[in-house]
Parts: sequence; C-alpha cells; structure tokens
Amino acid sequence: MVTLFPELFPGPLAASLAGDALKRGLWSLDTVALRDFGIGRHRQVDDTPAGGGAGMVLRADVVAAALDAARAKAPDVPAVYLSPRGEPLTQALVRELAAAPGVILLAGRFEGLDQRVIEARALREVSIGDYVLSGGELAAMVLIDAVVRLLPGVVGKVASLAEESFEAGLLEYPHYTRPRGWEGLTIPEALLSGDHKRIAEWRRTEAERLTRERRPDLWARHTGKGRR
Repeated sequence: MVTLFPELFPGPLAASLAGDALKRGLWSLDTVALRDFGIGRHRQVDDTPAGGGAGMVLRADVVAAALDAARAKAPDVPAVYLSPRGEPLTQALVRELAAAPGVILLAGRFEGLDQRVIEARALREVSIGDYVLSGGELAAMVLIDAVVRLLPGVVGKVASLAEESFEAGLLEYPHYTRPRGWEGLTIPEALLSGDHKRIAEWRRTEAERLTRERRPDLWARHTGKGRR
C-alpha cells in the first residue's frame, strides 16, 4: 500500500473478518510511505499542475520511486491506482484480484497523479464510485475488504459467498429470521414451507425483482440486453 498516510492502516481492516484473517496470517498488509521518497529537505511529493490551475499534483518521480520500492518486495503482482476516473470496482474485478498473488495499491491525493507514472508503471485505475474523496486511502480499504473476504479460509461458510449480490449478475434476495412475526409483519410463507425447491424459486424471483427495480443496468446485462 503506497500512501501519504500509512498511519491510517490497517484501520477498520483490523476488525471483523478482515482483522481476524490478518491475525491468522491469511493475508498481510505492508505500507510504503510516499513522503519517504519526497524531494528536498521538506520531502515534497507534489508540485503545481503543468498548464496552470488550482491544486497540486503528485510528482511522477516521487511516486515512481515509491512504487518501485513496493515492486521490489512484490515483483509479480498487479498495481492499482485508486482514482475516480478509473474502471468501476465490480465483484468480477474483486474476484480477479483475489486470485492474484497480491496487489500493490496506490492512494492518490490532491488533484491527482502525473499521467506519466500511470503509463510508465502500467497502473490500473480503479474507482469505487462516481464521487470524489479527499484521497484514495478509504477507497483502498474498500477494495482490500472486498478482496480479503474471498480469500480461502476467511469466510466460514464458503457457500454463502455464492449467493451474494452480483455473484450471479443479480442483487441478493431479502433475508428473514426469528421472530416469525414482528410489528405486524411476517416471514414470507415460502421460506417457512420446508420445500427447498419452493424456497429456491422464491429467492430467485425476489432477486430478479429487486434487480429490475433497483439496478436496471444490471438487469439489462443479466438478460443480454445491455452492453457487456
């Protein structure tokens, strides 16, 4: 993890499933402090944008040196730059990264990163949504958490992963548990029937309904009517 703020990690990743897996050695997290590669007495990591404009831009030479240090420890892993202009973080991409031997993450700051280092170091730009954060650290935590839970041994019941949202191109069906009746609301009869086929059909129908209503883009892809 290449960042200006290594003290932010592991942060929330030290708790719950990810934290337990970290303690058990199922994954590890190393941070590279970008400031350590800064220029001059003040360890400058940024400069004014070429062509003028507001804000500052992370320098290519500084970032490249930090990435190269990270790459020396992990020479055969993909490198991802968390950027609002990147490709969307999808469950398919999460599975791809989970299958890799590791990943180098770069958290951006300020107005962004000098384009030359993106090209020279073949960084894959990834976005967690159509909004802008103060920096890429929180986005990196989202990506890490999504990837870690797919690693072998992290989730107790592996079968539960197969029925989650996006795994079959659909949103997940609704869930219920005890009590059977609550504030005048009851659990759908199909789920209480004990008929596994009926339960499966109900869950499939509900998943399709929710996807149609809430994510027409996913539904279009699922039915083959959307761009793939």
